[in-house]
Amino acid sequence: MPRQEFATSGYTTMYLIVYFDLPVKTKKDRKEYALFRKVLLRNGFKMMQYSVYSRYCVDNRTVERFQKIVRDELPPKGNVKMMAVTSRIYEKIESFVGREAQESEKAPDVCAFY
Repeated sequence: MPRQEFATSGYTTMYLIVYFDLPVKTKKDRKEYALFRKVLLRNGFKMMQYSVYSRYCVDNRTVERFQKIVRDELPPKGNVKMMAVTSRIYEKIESFVGREAQESEKAPDVCAFY
């Protein structure tokens, strides 16, 4: 069967961004932090910077699926937020290390996900 081409735009593909502040004072707190971070990594999230992770999603249904995964794995303490943005918006993020600009991340080839 021939490979089906998918018509997507930067307005339908999205990134789910998870950002959080979790306590790390006790050994138990640090363990909860590490477990939550591992859940994100196992589910395809990439670290943007400390405590900020993002994941490419082909559509809103995929965003909702990963939001549920994050909600189901929330640590008992701390502050976690999720935000979905279109790929067009995500690609406009300006990133710097010191004063040096970094290239913005481009959305992956959607066909690779099917």
